Amino acid sequence: MLAEIVFAAGCFWGVEKHFENIPGVVEAKSGYAGGNYENPDYDTVLRYRYVKNDPDEIVNHTESVLVEFDPQKVKAGKLIRSFWELHDPTQKNRQGNDVGNNYRSAIFYTTEKQRDIALQTKATYQTLLSEKGYGEIVTEIKPLQKFWPAEGYHQDYLAKNPNGYCPNHSTGVTFTNSEEKSDAAQPLTPLGGKEIIVVDAEGFCPYCERFKKEVLSGYDGTVPLRTATAKRLKGFEITSKLDATPTILFIQEGKEIFGHRGYMDKKQFYKTLGAFKLGKESESYDVAFNKGTDSRFCKQYDKFKNTGDGVFIDKLSGDILFDTKERFNSGTGWLSFYKAVEGATVEREDNSYGMRRTEVLAKKSGIHLGHVFDEGDHRRFCINATVLEFVPREELKAR
Repeated sequence: MLAEIVFAAGCFWGVEKHFENIPGVVEAKSGYAGGNYENPDYDTVLRYRYVKNDPDEIVNHTESVLVEFDPQKVKAGKLIRSFWELHDPTQKNRQGNDVGNNYRSAIFYTTEKQRDIALQTKATYQTLLSEKGYGEIVTEIKPLQKFWPAEGYHQDYLAKNPNGYCPNHSTGVTFTNSEEKSDAAQPLTPLGGKEIIVVDAEGFCPYCERFKKEVLSGYDGTVPLRTATAKRLKGFEITSKLDATPTILFIQEGKEIFGHRGYMDKKQFYKTLGAFKLGKESESYDVAFNKGTDSRFCKQYDKFKNTGDGVFIDKLSGDILFDTKERFNSGTGWLSFYKAVEGATVEREDNSYGMRRTEVLAKKSGIHLGHVFDEGDHRRFCINATVLEFVPREELKAR
């Protein structure tokens, strides 16, 4: 069952973008809350922004974001702590240059548990802010009476306008327990072999969060991946400037092989990982990114055709694609399966080379896997072995 909470932290465009990039958030919707009049719209909220909060006068609504989330995937406490870190809650009726009571800081809770968490985290955050010289928190913490959705053009505004107005009002003060502080202070040194380092920001970084949600959340590959701030990196030979976040570093024996400054989408990430892990001249890279085909009865096919009980995973993302329970010997010289793991692959029409076929791709990484054919009473997934790795079933729990 989904839950809801409403946050106000200045211009709702940036707040919406922030929360919709947190894994477990189903939807973030811009709107208005906290006022005492019906049917607010953007023009009205702007017009009333200098009206004092007098009980005998109009109480203006504040630009707010309704966050709908799955409590099984993200806890309310995490969202509330993220809210405090997102903006400066010591500024009254403003955030930065946005001045007026429509920009005031507020939490509108929908359960008593959310209220308790808001008050507890407020007290903790006040201590952290005071240590850094900030004043008193002025955030409203009230039960949600009604949320009024904003006009359509405000919804997903920054997704529609990537260069739109999105100032960063965070104080840079973050919640960390003593163990996290200790870990964060430790230097990060090379593991040896191949690894990926994602250089994260010291404070809130919307593109870091987007990269984590859209790319890293689906990564379970065998190349180790770690996230750290630039100042923690010790003993690496890095050529990329680390003044942009995220910066994604592909490291071998402590030395940067590839580096990318700024956000990478899934297609960019997996193609770069493919070149790094597989090598651009390899047969597996040709299959994955150029729609190549393994040689019949290739070495990898011979290795995989009689494995024991287990699963075949995407060589790049680590996602489970096929199960040996669905494998059969078609005699074609390529791995054959009756079906793929549900939701792990996508199919699309392929009319190349004058043939009508159905291409099979890995859903997470987007790499080419092979083709699927209808053969009377069953389907045959004809899959290239060089883009797969095998995991025995008894080792699945350890992944």
